[in-house]
Amino acid sequence: MRRFLPALAALLATFLLGACGYIGDPLPPLANVPKRVDDLAAIQRGASVIVQFTVPAVTTENHPIPGPVKVDLRAGAADQFDENQWAASSRQIPPVTLTDHTARYEIPATEWTGKEIIFGVRIVAGNGKQSGWSNFVVVPVMLSLAKPTAVTATATAAGVRLTWQAPGAEFRVFRKTDGPDFALAATVQKPEFLDPQAEFGKPVTYTVQTIARHDAKIAESELSDPVTLTPVDKFPPATPAGLRASSAPNSIELTWDRNSEGDLAAYRIFRAVANGPFEKLADVSAVPTYSDRTVEPGKTYRYAITAVDRAGNESPRSPALEVVLP
Repeated sequence: MRRFLPALAALLATFLLGACGYIGDPLPPLANVPKRVDDLAAIQRGASVIVQFTVPAVTTENHPIPGPVKVDLRAGAADQFDENQWAASSRQIPPVTLTDHTARYEIPATEWTGKEIIFGVRIVAGNGKQSGWSNFVVVPVMLSLAKPTAVTATATAAGVRLTWQAPGAEFRVFRKTDGPDFALAATVQKPEFLDPQAEFGKPVTYTVQTIARHDAKIAESELSDPVTLTPVDKFPPATPAGLRASSAPNSIELTWDRNSEGDLAAYRIFRAVANGPFEKLADVSAVPTYSDRTVEPGKTYRYAITAVDRAGNESPRSPALEVVLP
């Protein structure tokens, strides 16, 4: 029995080591310092500065930040920037409610007009530990830009023509069609825009914004009230041109210049015998030729042509062409 006990102890030690793995030094405690914000963005819009950033969810060690998490957003003058001096003299902005870790502030900016303001943010954990300051953003605060008014959308043959009223030298036009969001359609230098991408029969919504540039920075006005239009095609094709004729023994062959409209559907042929009235002779495809085989020798005929689009709009008639069949 005495010889058996040492062997049993050795076997038990081997089993414990195999079950628990290597026993090393204890890990150091977590620092629990929040990650810094790295996507701080700010821009003047109207009489406010819009500030937005993502609030980190983890620490520098990729562990959840001990709660409750606080956001310390500050704004201060940009004179000879020093981080410590800026932090000591900057103003703390009251916190906002977070939406999916996204913070968005609308900060009144009138008192800063004519000045450059630096924004920075840091995150404070529930244990009181702070992240480093985020990337800093400088915003030159300008006089508030007027929101564009009287936005009008009109359908034309070339697209939707948009006009508005607003002082300024540069504007953004945003467009929305099938989806829920607006997309930038154009940046223009006068209060008008022609949208050739608009499609007849499909609703399109526009909103306009004035912008001003200061060095590499941009200030924005509030977006205009949206305007929606469903363009209707009421625009006839151009009058066919270049009508020509040649005589054959039993027919008159007509040709003319092809129309350039993308929605062209057909041509309509009109004929008059001698000085009689014009009557519709035929509708033909968009190919600019026609052979009139219902003519008689010795008679005089006059021809004219119109173009018809897919919406049924018809052009004015071409100038009449007189032909005498020998």
